[in-house]
Amino acid sequence: MTAPTDPTLARLRRLTPARLRLDPRGGAAPLSAVLDFQASHARARDAIRAPVDWEAIAAALGPRETLHLQSRAGDRETYLRRPDLGRRVREADLDRLQGKGSDVASDVAIVIADGLSALAVNRHAAAIAGGVIESLPGVRFAPIVLASQARVAIGDDIGAGLSARLSLVLIGERPGLSVAESLGAYITYDPRPGRQDSERNCVSNIHDLGGLSHDRAVELISWLVGEALSRRLTGIALKDESGSGFLGEN
Repeated sequence: MTAPTDPTLARLRRLTPARLRLDPRGGAAPLSAVLDFQASHARARDAIRAPVDWEAIAAALGPRETLHLQSRAGDRETYLRRPDLGRRVREADLDRLQGKGSDVASDVAIVIADGLSALAVNRHAAAIAGGVIESLPGVRFAPIVLASQARVAIGDDIGAGLSARLSLVLIGERPGLSVAESLGAYITYDPRPGRQDSERNCVSNIHDLGGLSHDRAVELISWLVGEALSRRLTGIALKDESGSGFLGEN
């Protein structure tokens, strides 16, 4: 987009990738703004349809054990049309989960799920998962689950199957016209099928375009996980009292 001449507007645009005051040319938006909009729309569509590079993510996680599972949505079209199927682990993978869960008791099950943005998962998930593990040395982590065609609530099946006290789902958020690569983190104590969204904590907007940085995301997620394990709860009863001052910082 064309750089604004108004100094106040210029300052505002530096604070956000969102579109602010598209000055019309005649009766239409400027051509540069129209082309930028079309490009952003294409990026958002690509983020939803693109595949996650699971091999690269597993490699980035280093020696940590991973387990690749799939939801009950057999393909992308089914996933987009049937959100309910994306919330459950397919039957063929449930036994594998329970076998891992019976081996060693764990505190936290980390799930990396494709969600609605492969770009977000490819760029951020491994770094966040690794950072959280390093920040919580006294916590026992289950094998990291890589979940395809997955929604947030798949962490309930996975956490229960692994007999974990808590699940942490790192998932690609719905892409928008400003950001197509935003990652979200969902924390659920005592995960099991039937959990409600009000029983989870969420850290969202983890991305490089004015969002939450990796370091700050790891700090906040680690604090919430630690407090959840200590207080034995998540959701509306657990507030961010970390004192990190994330809001408004860049």
